[in-house]
Amino acid sequence: MTTDATSDATTDATDAPGAQPLVPLHCLLRAEAGPPRLAALPTGTPVWVLTRHADVRQALAHPDLGRAPLYAPDAPPVTLTPNILDDPSSILNSDGPEHQAIRRTVQRAFTPRAIERWRPWVDGVVRELVGDLVAAGSPVEVVEALTKPLPVRVISRLMELEGLDTERLGRWSDHALSTTAYSAEEIGAAIREFGAFGHQLVQERRKNPGEDLVSSLVQAADQTGGMTEAQITSLTIGLVIAGHETTMTSFGNALVYLLDPDRTERPDQPGHPDRAGAWRRIGADPAAAAAATEQLLRTVPLGDRTTAPGSLRRATADVEIGGVTIPAGAVVAADAVAANADPEVYPPGPLDLFAPLGTPSLTFGAGPHHCLGAWLARMELELGLHHLARALPDLRLATPVDRIEWRTGLVTRSPLRLEVSW
Repeated sequence: MTTDATSDATTDATDAPGAQPLVPLHCLLRAEAGPPRLAALPTGTPVWVLTRHADVRQALAHPDLGRAPLYAPDAPPVTLTPNILDDPSSILNSDGPEHQAIRRTVQRAFTPRAIERWRPWVDGVVRELVGDLVAAGSPVEVVEALTKPLPVRVISRLMELEGLDTERLGRWSDHALSTTAYSAEEIGAAIREFGAFGHQLVQERRKNPGEDLVSSLVQAADQTGGMTEAQITSLTIGLVIAGHETTMTSFGNALVYLLDPDRTERPDQPGHPDRAGAWRRIGADPAAAAAATEQLLRTVPLGDRTTAPGSLRRATADVEIGGVTIPAGAVVAADAVAANADPEVYPPGPLDLFAPLGTPSLTFGAGPHHCLGAWLARMELELGLHHLARALPDLRLATPVDRIEWRTGLVTRSPLRLEVSW
């Protein structure tokens, strides 16, 4: 889950002419960590690409590299088809005191302590969904059975949206996060419809507040007076999308990695168990599931694009990064996917799923725009993997990896369908 993030790119494997057949996201090539380099966005706009962990972290936290300047009148084009993430009124595209004012209205609900209070309930939802999946019998399609309904049910409970039409929500999300799947007109129409839903929801909770996240958000915003109605609505629908889309994507892609029989791991090396052994360990030990979750979030990207969520910034002054001066007005892409594999920070070679991270990954960003929902996403993925592996220690893919159907043309990529058996 990431309400304070987007995904911009210098290239996109699914959109490029003559693109090769899709491979699982853990098989994508990453840029090698190195000094800042000049490239170009699909719009033709020059962009400084950062790939080293230290450089990316510095850029994401630097006060002179902001999101709002990307939408200034003199800003160069950075997207071919704008989507919901390009809304200038959103928390993502604000900086400084304005950003912090918006963030303060909701961040208390997403602290580690606040999220931990939800663990027993989330655990119960996971157990129920896994139980239904097992009862359905082998084989079963795991996206509709587990990876999609889990985050939808969690965010629906947090925001008291029980009864929300999940098909309509999915259509809104797909359009809102589209890169090439839909036309600008189709995206615009879906976003307007979604915005109307969000505005009505805000009005309802203002009149009849409850104990839910939307009511808390509206009350805090009204008390402080620091947010416009457009910003409250934007944050509300952003939470709805982010609360399920990226968690569903991470969960599906994690299963592809863990259940891929051809995954390149070497059982002869200590700390690098075979696929079946790793899966059983995740089911047997909650601590192992937690460690694996961190490694999977670090190593399996959310999409094909070469830069990770929250990547683009624009300099408001000259900034030195990695020994290179980024001039004022320049666009910067912080490639967290490459930074998460920087050999100066993380051991190269076969992945040890259960090794603790010595340095936090940049999957959820860093600095002021660090993802609000990071702890909730971790919890859902950790519990989902643990309970599924515990219930089905012999789980395996029922469809060859090269025949997986993918959701494409969006900011994220994940299995459209994923059949498993046991």
